[in-house]
Amino acid sequence: MILVTGATGNIGRALLGELQACGAGPLRGLTRDAARAAFPDTVEAVVGDLANPESWVPALEGVRSLFLLSRLGPDADIIGAARSAGVEHVVLVSSITVRTHPHLGPADENLAVERLLQDSGMAWTILRPTQFASNALMWAASIRDGVPVWAPYADTGLPTIHPADIASVARVALTEPGHQGRTYALTGPEPVTARQQVEAVAAALGREVPFTEISRGEAHARMAEVFGVEAADAVLDVTGGDVNDELLAVRDTVERITGCPARPFRQWAEENADRFR
Repeated sequence: MILVTGATGNIGRALLGELQACGAGPLRGLTRDAARAAFPDTVEAVVGDLANPESWVPALEGVRSLFLLSRLGPDADIIGAARSAGVEHVVLVSSITVRTHPHLGPADENLAVERLLQDSGMAWTILRPTQFASNALMWAASIRDGVPVWAPYADTGLPTIHPADIASVARVALTEPGHQGRTYALTGPEPVTARQQVEAVAAALGREVPFTEISRGEAHARMAEVFGVEAADAVLDVTGGDVNDELLAVRDTVERITGCPARPFRQWAEENADRFR
């Protein structure tokens, strides 16, 4: 039995689809609302919230492999519950910033979760993706309303990754031998700037999308209201303010593990155009 947490999210939904397609069942998907999950008939929907481990511990019964997103709940309790339930292998989604920006608070928190898992006694595989293509959804309301998209560091290109590529690597790690005890840095196939992302969304929509570059100070003032001061600083550092060769590097990990090239941002934009209309 494989349990996928975050099963209705950008990675989890794609992962369930891949696991079903390759005949990896039985499968369970963790969701806060089973009625709206719309899982395939062969996937058992289980209700629970990672922020409240007691709500989903019953979902671990009979589970041997677990797909887990870092920092969505009390990770020590989550990992402990999985170990107690007899889970044998956990595939964890962490962040490439553990490697590129270990001095930042969120990266240190991700590293702490990785160490909890490595010390748990369960087999593990750790995925460290770079910036998600789906982060562009933060511009969706502006694009729908015809308001200019704003972003700092407009021409800094990061090797943004399609969430489905993270799912593909996770599927291989969950179903094929040779991936336990491994840590994988995951990127997209090429650097893509914020300006280029907006242009790709505009091309997918078939209309112009106005774009305005703003300063770090302006961006920080807006982001701090939502994420807090420290988190805003961290996001701005890793999206342009404090980039380094490790963060900018394009890696072939997705293709090497899955046998398929990593998907470019423009493909994500085309597949998700309706979310910007």
